[in-house]
Amino acid sequence: MNLSYLSKKLFHSFITLFIVVTINFFLFRIMPGDPFAMIAKAANLSTEYKEQLSALYGYNEPFPIQYVKYLKQLANLDFGLSFKYRKPVMDIIGSRLMATLTLAFIAQLLAIVLGMFFGTISAAFRGKKIDVLALGFALFIYSIPAFWLGIVLVSFFSVKMGWLPLNGMVVAGAVHTTTGAYIADVAKHLVLPVITLGLAITGGYTMIMRGSLLDVLTEDYITTARAKGFTRRKIVIKHALPNAMLPMVTVIAINFGFMIGGAIQTETVYSWPGIGRLIYEALMARDYPILQGAFLIISITVIVANFIADILYGYLDPRIKYD
Repeated sequence: MNLSYLSKKLFHSFITLFIVVTINFFLFRIMPGDPFAMIAKAANLSTEYKEQLSALYGYNEPFPIQYVKYLKQLANLDFGLSFKYRKPVMDIIGSRLMATLTLAFIAQLLAIVLGMFFGTISAAFRGKKIDVLALGFALFIYSIPAFWLGIVLVSFFSVKMGWLPLNGMVVAGAVHTTTGAYIADVAKHLVLPVITLGLAITGGYTMIMRGSLLDVLTEDYITTARAKGFTRRKIVIKHALPNAMLPMVTVIAINFGFMIGGAIQTETVYSWPGIGRLIYEALMARDYPILQGAFLIISITVIVANFIADILYGYLDPRIKYD
């Protein structure tokens, strides 16, 4: 891998980021609804105060001027002030980011393990009953909306059985005397959200892994391994699986970025205090600065994940040539 390729990928990433920033600016300004009218109406304030709010946030200026100011703010890592909370957007997102990263990371690990397991089993025993069961399971969970799965799990494990917490990140009003007690409380509240978000993408990973492994199993070196009398277990695990995992690298990296934004449904169902829940609340309040900040953070995550995936792919597969 040469410096020219890295420079080219970085350049493309910056171009993509610039396009995202531009869309991020204009999209939320052409959306229907006037956030300042909503604030004034909710607080029973006058039209004059609404206009003062609009001037305070600079929304009464022409779009080109707003756009230039927006770029200058971003250059200083300033995402503006929240309409609803009257606090810096960066502080609000920062306070919610770790909760979402924790949820997304653990759910991603669960999905990778399950997806690779079911995908490998399905491909190794193609046409057998276990293949039908694994593929049927993958298609079933792939078609289920995350919010519906979350409601079902909450109804059974929390409401009916009372085994797991209903919502939140910790027990409301709880005082944790030790770090271990806090971690245990968070872990218990994490179980259902992780299962919901993890299963939501397990189906896709299973089908990708199955398809990739089936392609590898048709290669000549696999035929040679069979002719030498290697067992199916050795052929699949030692020879086929490492190469079959290559397409998963890109999918997993990109999917992690999308999971942060895709956690909206899961975090809403479980009232998990993360970015997804924050986006939902901001949508309801027409809090454009928070929406812009969250959208930008998610976009940057996807761009960085994609860049890392491209680099890793080259290291994992030496056959790839970079120009």
